[in-house]
Amino acid sequence: MGFRPKLIPTLFTIPALITLLALGTWQVQRLEWKQGLIDKLQSRAGLTPSAIPAGPLDEENHEFLPIRVTGTYDHDNEFHLVNRALNGKAGINVVTPLRLADGSAILVNRGWVPFEARDRSLRPDGLLQGEQTVTGLLRFVKPRSWIQEAVVPENEPENNAWFNIDPPAMAAKAGVGPMPNHYILSSDQSARGSLPRGRQWSLDIKNDHLQYAITWYSLAVALLAIYVIYHRKRPEEVEA
Repeated sequence: MGFRPKLIPTLFTIPALITLLALGTWQVQRLEWKQGLIDKLQSRAGLTPSAIPAGPLDEENHEFLPIRVTGTYDHDNEFHLVNRALNGKAGINVVTPLRLADGSAILVNRGWVPFEARDRSLRPDGLLQGEQTVTGLLRFVKPRSWIQEAVVPENEPENNAWFNIDPPAMAAKAGVGPMPNHYILSSDQSARGSLPRGRQWSLDIKNDHLQYAITWYSLAVALLAIYVIYHRKRPEEVEA
């Protein structure tokens, strides 16, 4: 049998094949990243909360360390992480600067609230006043991946709609000094105020990236097979 590619199917197949292979490779990278994330979370989350370590901090050695800090919430400058859901219900995560005794500030992801309660005046019990001792896990802000750049919108500070935590932009918006590239994922429970609902994590994290990678690679193989079969000529066509 002969093989004679046609222009239009080829122009469609090549970019589609490259895209499928790129998505599969990205999922393999995500698989390795997610497994490392799970290992760190499970090994560190059960430690006794302590003060934020002194000196330069890095993701490899300090991510997910249990932290305890004392400060005052700046509720007037809370930020809303949009498109967050809890048990299938749409909402936001509330991120609030915590002003510390030395004059610095750190962001605290206090947890989830339903979208209809995004106005903080509707949840007065959660507006904790005065000095507060906050516990949670230390998290680091990650650079946006290429896929996020492609599909996740840019933050909209003017609308208080944030798709990712951005300490420099949030510090500028709140009128505070520079804030670190890490933040606290609060473990505070609803007993301290019905909303926000803290401790939005689980030690039992699913890692489905291998299945996703296999799916994308399988689609690439199927597409290539269809392309080849489509362009193979029957013997009588070749002789003609």
